[in-house]
Amino acid sequence: MIRDAGTLTRAELARRTGLARSTVAQRVDTLLRHELVYEAAGADSTGGRPPTSLVFNDGSGVVLCGDLGVTHGRLAVCDLGGASLAEEIEELDIAAGPETVLAIVDERFGALLEQAGRASSHVRGIGLGVPGPVAFDRGEPANPPIMPGWDGFSIPGWFAARHDAPVLVDNDVNIMALGEHWANWRGRDHLLFIKVGTGIGCGIVARGRIHHGAKGAAGDIGHIRLAGEEATCRCGNVGCLEAVSGGAALARRLAEQGVEARTSRDVVRLVKEGSAPATRLVREAGRNLGEVLAGCVNFFNPEVIVIGGDVGQSSQQLLAGVREVIFQRSLPLATEELRVVPSGLGDRAGVVGAAIMVIEHVLSPQAIDQAIRRGVGA
Repeated sequence: MIRDAGTLTRAELARRTGLARSTVAQRVDTLLRHELVYEAAGADSTGGRPPTSLVFNDGSGVVLCGDLGVTHGRLAVCDLGGASLAEEIEELDIAAGPETVLAIVDERFGALLEQAGRASSHVRGIGLGVPGPVAFDRGEPANPPIMPGWDGFSIPGWFAARHDAPVLVDNDVNIMALGEHWANWRGRDHLLFIKVGTGIGCGIVARGRIHHGAKGAAGDIGHIRLAGEEATCRCGNVGCLEAVSGGAALARRLAEQGVEARTSRDVVRLVKEGSAPATRLVREAGRNLGEVLAGCVNFFNPEVIVIGGDVGQSSQQLLAGVREVIFQRSLPLATEELRVVPSGLGDRAGVVGAAIMVIEHVLSPQAIDQAIRRGVGA
């Protein structure tokens, strides 16, 4: 309550909670003692001793967070308010396997902690996003086609041997959705975040929280089939949206036309340079994505659709194609107040979401009680 409100007095806490002032005082004294909150000068007194306000202490710990992609990752040390204290982009090859990749990540976390002037004892939690489906309750990648060797690997277990802190893992597009919602759309309860990069994925915010589905596979729109398409997908099926309109597919189609392109980044570069073939393909990809999203709009009725990822956030052509089809094909009631916008956080959406994911966990009442029992922050 103190964190959300910004500042609160003890009397305000008692009124809001309905608890006795003695109970509030006992709890607040414990939080003060463990440096989770601090006292600041409050409002002007109307007589007697001026009241003091209680403020959440963002600096009472840090979280380590990372958004791991296929070829690179963004890593950061953040305070408990979500502000980045040190941050970098690290070249990574996710196909090198978990032991190799996580060793690099952990080594860079150590360097970032030093850069931020913090010690490992200040770490309250670790949050990671990975480019594949995750068994959310276990933090284990589950049959990820672009993460060979990661299937069933316990990322929390690997970090547990090195850090005395909880570790949360989720699919990268889910943490992007969380980051974008927290930073720019907290007043909206229903949001879709679409990542268009090498592949295509969707993070779902329902009633203000990430929706994972029964097994953590919700939002995998890249494998919805497009009518009349026969391109073979990496999942083994044919005609998948990702196999036709993902960044890797666009690069391949450009190469077949004699245009030099190998990755989604090449596609983005070509569009920015004014390449007509690249611009045409990206606009077509936007229409294909819009066709799939029109069904999602009718089914889920989101208030906001945010388009991100290398291709998604760099091309107005793709966004225009998406909007064109959604507003043609979706029900008028569903699109009456719908907004389709580019990502406000850009390529930082994932690392911001990873930070918020773990901060919300370590600041939950249960986690705070456990931390106090262990003497964390004392």
